Amino acid sequence: MKKIIPILFVLFLIYGFVNKEEILIPDYAIRFRVIANSNTLEDQTEKMEIKEAVEKELNSLVSQAKSSKEAENIIENNLENIKEIINQYTTDYQINFGLNYFPEKEYKGVRYPSGDYESLVITLGSGNGENWWCVMFPPLCLLEAKERNTEDIHYTFYVKEVLEKYTG
Repeated sequence: MKKIIPILFVLFLIYGFVNKEEILIPDYAIRFRVIANSNTLEDQTEKMEIKEAVEKELNSLVSQAKSSKEAENIIENNLENIKEIINQYTTDYQINFGLNYFPEKEYKGVRYPSGDYESLVITLGSGNGENWWCVMFPPLCLLEAKERNTEDIHYTFYVKEVLEKYTG
């Protein structure tokens, strides 16, 4: 009996790795990224404050979009509003909406491959600090914020559900 438990455990682990379904973010996704000026506490704090303010605006704007094209148009038409939000802070910045490079990211079992993606990128100051980013459409930024403290399997399930909703 004592030998069966370790054997079952090993089989369970192997089954988990073999049957793990990889979820990839679709090409039509739109990402949102904020790059800090530097890694000082002040610059990282400012990055997160700007991220939260802009993300709140983007979520309210894009949440009703039915397609990535509709989401792109909404963002494009609201770039001045987004700039007004960032202008409330004292930092210099650059904003780019279009194709931008993203490094690979894996978060809670979901792989986000590196590459050039349609995205809104805000670079603060010299842009030499750590960045934050998420998928804005389909609305995974909202999901990531809500599911931050949940288990990986729940997050992965919700990501798959959201992606299926916006497929087609």
